[in-house]
Amino acid sequence: MLFGNYIRERREKRKKSDPRYSLRQVASRIGVEPAYLSKVERGDVAPPSEAKIIALATELDEDPDVLLALAGKVSSELQDVIRQRPELFAQLIRELKELPDHAILRVVREIRDGDW
Repeated sequence: MLFGNYIRERREKRKKSDPRYSLRQVASRIGVEPAYLSKVERGDVAPPSEAKIIALATELDEDPDVLLALAGKVSSELQDVIRQRPELFAQLIRELKELPDHAILRVVREIRDGDW
């Protein structure tokens, strides 16, 4: 799914029950012009900066890393982690790309809960 479509769907869904999620009000709260946010949602312009995407994620109660990924970006925090061991992370990501979601979740749980 394209970044703009995803943002618009999430914002419109919230707007149904809360008028504070109008395009104009969300744009104001994240510090962009409404016309710009409209163009982002339509896919007429590239996604905004990392900081604006994170602000948008916070506003829409979405995972910032998911929004960044949809925008074709990686957070500065994750970039720092990858830079520490670039070859290992490249290999890990390549190995994981073909696995089904449940297998990836199992790997994540093993890493998180493992007794190293």
